[in-house]
Amino acid sequence: MPSSVQLIRASNLSDVAEYAYAATAPKDARLIFLAGSCPLNDDGTTAAIGDYAGQAAACVETMTRALAAAGATIHDVISTRVLVASSKQADLVTAWEVVRDAFGEHDVPSTLMGVTVLGYDDQLVELEAIAAVTD
Repeated sequence: MPSSVQLIRASNLSDVAEYAYAATAPKDARLIFLAGSCPLNDDGTTAAIGDYAGQAAACVETMTRALAAAGATIHDVISTRVLVASSKQADLVTAWEVVRDAFGEHDVPSTLMGVTVLGYDDQLVELEAIAAVTD
């Protein structure tokens, strides 16, 4: 799927990171700033309680729906931030792997952060994103 986003690989940096180190959009791109995508069911309850992977998947679904409402797709995302309510690296990695897999080869620059708490009852994961589209 074509995208106006150009991912930049930095050959002078470690290739261990599972994402591009930078991304650009053309000067005529319209930027879309998404609110943090939360793992909420349509009725407002928290999805996949106690399940980092399940909540990450629900966040991706929420993000995808928000992108569609703004006239964009996951391929238009230029960067993400994944917030995980845990001090355990394994929990962060579990959430990250779901997000990484959802993006596939469109491995945008991303930040993975452990936080103490998120806004909804039983919420473990939140996914922030910025997209760029040319109309």
